[in-house]
Amino acid sequence: MAAAAAGAGSGPWAAQEKQFPPALLSFFIYNPRFGPREGQEENKILFYHPNEVEKNEKIRNVGLCEAIVQFTRTFSPSKPAKSLHTQKNRQFFNEPEENFWMVMVVRNPIIEKQSKDGKPVIEYQEEELLDKVYSSVLRQCYSMYKLFNGTFLKAMEDGGVKLLKERLEKFFHRYLQTLHLQSCDLLDIFGGISFFPLDKMTYLKIQSFINRMEESLNIVKYTAFLYNDQLIWSGLEQDDMRILYKYLTTSLFPRHIEPEAMSAAVCFMIDASVHPTLDFCRRLDSIVGPQLTVLASDICEQFNINKRMSGSEKEPQFKFIYFNHMNLAEKSTVHMRKTPSVSLTSVHPDLMKILGDINSDFTRVDEDEEIIVKAMSDYWVVGKKSDRRELYVILNQKNANLIEVNEVKKLCATQFNNIFFLD
Repeated sequence: MAAAAAGAGSGPWAAQEKQFPPALLSFFIYNPRFGPREGQEENKILFYHPNEVEKNEKIRNVGLCEAIVQFTRTFSPSKPAKSLHTQKNRQFFNEPEENFWMVMVVRNPIIEKQSKDGKPVIEYQEEELLDKVYSSVLRQCYSMYKLFNGTFLKAMEDGGVKLLKERLEKFFHRYLQTLHLQSCDLLDIFGGISFFPLDKMTYLKIQSFINRMEESLNIVKYTAFLYNDQLIWSGLEQDDMRILYKYLTTSLFPRHIEPEAMSAAVCFMIDASVHPTLDFCRRLDSIVGPQLTVLASDICEQFNINKRMSGSEKEPQFKFIYFNHMNLAEKSTVHMRKTPSVSLTSVHPDLMKILGDINSDFTRVDEDEEIIVKAMSDYWVVGKKSDRRELYVILNQKNANLIEVNEVKKLCATQFNNIFFLD
């Protein structure tokens, strides 16, 4: 558990104050149909983390979740509970397939203070966690499992409950270690894709390269092309690409590539029924290798041009997060770097929470909307939703008033031509 000292100015006991971020307490998957009778309750449990928890406690925790879901169903049959708030933790529920329930229990952030007699006093921050963020993380857990293993039902068809338990254990034992809940924020709700801006000529070269590859290597069904963790081309369906993109950029690439390396990567998806031979891999390398080197050089040139153009402008007075629901395009100048283990944001966590709250407000209505919030001393936060696009802007302007903040529309117009219809 990593502790961080509180910032200055948080009261007379600031020096003795420690903060502990949210943490995963437990994660389990169950199916109530597998143990309907008394004495069979353990059969419901398909996966439970941490595994060393005593059997009766596992059964009790699963039973409690089952009871909560059933109770809430009496009020809303089609929409059972998504989360349960308690003083110490928050529980999130997801039913990705009929009767298969996934539950994630997250401990609320803690502030530990020293009382006057020197004894530690623990305060649970009950309102800090955003339901939408962690519900999205839980849904991602299922999507990532499905990407590598198929559905729960598929495992049942292939080898019954025994095989399903084996697959869940093998996958989640490793995957849960990559969940760093203190780094989760608005980007987890969007699950977007960062696209690399490219000139038409280079883009056509890449498209031509992919067409030739798929023609030469007929077992290749889909191709994705990335540069420096940004997507340039994908032949996959959007929802499949968004989860593959998350896996590549937050799990596979960081393990094998230095974060500073500017690199082109091609991801080939081949028919699962075909087992690639050593000869195929050599042929792939001989065809792809030389052409990829040339393309990477062309893209690098474009990357440097983009960098010079953006670097020539003076530092803007605002930071933003942009998301387009139609093509899943995401752009953030708030995040300096985001991997599973670290989320370096250049703004205060309180501002990130305000962004999440504005997003929750946007979800409640279908109409286009704009929200302006006066945050801490010098900050204003503007959220704008228009035509299935969302933009969140954080302005740091001392003593600015609402009229001056409204100038954000002009700033948006320069940064986001053709994106918003601004009045």
